Amino acid sequence: MAITGRGSHEIADSVERAITGGELPAGAALPPIRDLAGDLGVNPNTVAAAYRQLRERGLVETGGRRGTRVRQRPLGAPRETEPAAIPPGTRDAASGNPDPRLLPDLSAALAAVARRRAGRQVLYGEPPMSADLAEVARAVFDADGVPADHLTATSGALDAIDRVLRSALRPGDAVVVEDPGWPSTFHLLTVLGLRAAPVGVDDDGPLPDALAAALRGGARAVVLTSRAHNPTGAALTPARAAELRAVLAGHPGVLTVEDDHGFGFVSPPFTGVFGATEHWAVARSVAKAFGPDLRLAVVAGDAVTANRVRAQQQSGPGWVSVVLQEAFVELWRSGAVDPEKTAADYDARRTALIARLAEHGVAATGRSGLNVWVPVGDEAAVISALHTRGWATSPGSRHRIAAPPGVRVTVSALDLADMAPLAADIAAAVRTGGPPV
Repeated sequence: MAITGRGSHEIADSVERAITGGELPAGAALPPIRDLAGDLGVNPNTVAAAYRQLRERGLVETGGRRGTRVRQRPLGAPRETEPAAIPPGTRDAASGNPDPRLLPDLSAALAAVARRRAGRQVLYGEPPMSADLAEVARAVFDADGVPADHLTATSGALDAIDRVLRSALRPGDAVVVEDPGWPSTFHLLTVLGLRAAPVGVDDDGPLPDALAAALRGGARAVVLTSRAHNPTGAALTPARAAELRAVLAGHPGVLTVEDDHGFGFVSPPFTGVFGATEHWAVARSVAKAFGPDLRLAVVAGDAVTANRVRAQQQSGPGWVSVVLQEAFVELWRSGAVDPEKTAADYDARRTALIARLAEHGVAATGRSGLNVWVPVGDEAAVISALHTRGWATSPGSRHRIAAPPGVRVTVSALDLADMAPLAADIAAAVRTGGPPV
């Protein structure tokens, strides 16, 4: 296909039309900047600006020597899985959603909020965080020793990570991310023009030596998961957190962002690295325990970071719906969710699957959360073999940068009775795909 245009916007629009029209399929390479500049008779900086716009739109990604290529998965696709990923009649062990059976009914909470708000509307200029939510947030943060003097609310964990990074970093900066890790974080870095500095993970969280190497390499921020790590189920232990704190103490200017999306539905207690550096944030999403559509996370941080996030919001949406804030408060105060019972339910499913896999000689990890990670030799072969047996699972390629291959199995849409047959089918599929590398 022919790319046209003289200005950066025209060139970017031309490429976008080719992508959306199917002329440039996923994985297709765009011409090198200097080659396209020569063909179009423009300055290479103009083409570079066009490619940057395409990256910010989530259409392409830059991979060093691989050049600039059309993304395999557009950022507009649903976050956890694509519609075609779960064929009819296939059991869902892929999507990453919480179990709807364990989520509270929102009707009573919303009705209670509506009754209290009868005749009263939230108007422009009012505080962005309700007093009731601030009170609950301080209580839950204080219980874990997280300083809660500076709070804000965002539309979920990813919104918090986005606003914190966007307010502190510049395109080209390196950010430490867990590998394997959450694909949405990887995609976000691409959109922001930031570079991922992958750090390995074991059951206890990020590896200290790998973190130290990444920070020596110039990484300016660290994004880590406190517990319920996606996809491995890792959870920070006090000992590992102390090691990470010691590493971070040598880099006080580094920004740390902790994603505690395990709040309210996991059994390991919260352990973090907050305060090990001058600038930090801890984001607690309510999505997995109370419902993804609440679109709410509470964020604690140092004064500068919290103020920057609030300023970002003021220049955009302004605030998170106070109705949703108050609905969560109603759910929390009424005990609509029993965190211990919910955690025990997910724990039972995960540990059962891991135990059944061990009986077949297949190693797997999953200390907390919704997921079990199974190292494999050939991801595509394992995923295909499981599909033929009626199971949809998530390929590790979506979750990793340099980590060895694996398959993510989500247990939230399954029952205890499913674990034995699922383990047998995974074991058979792993034999098809060869031993882990």
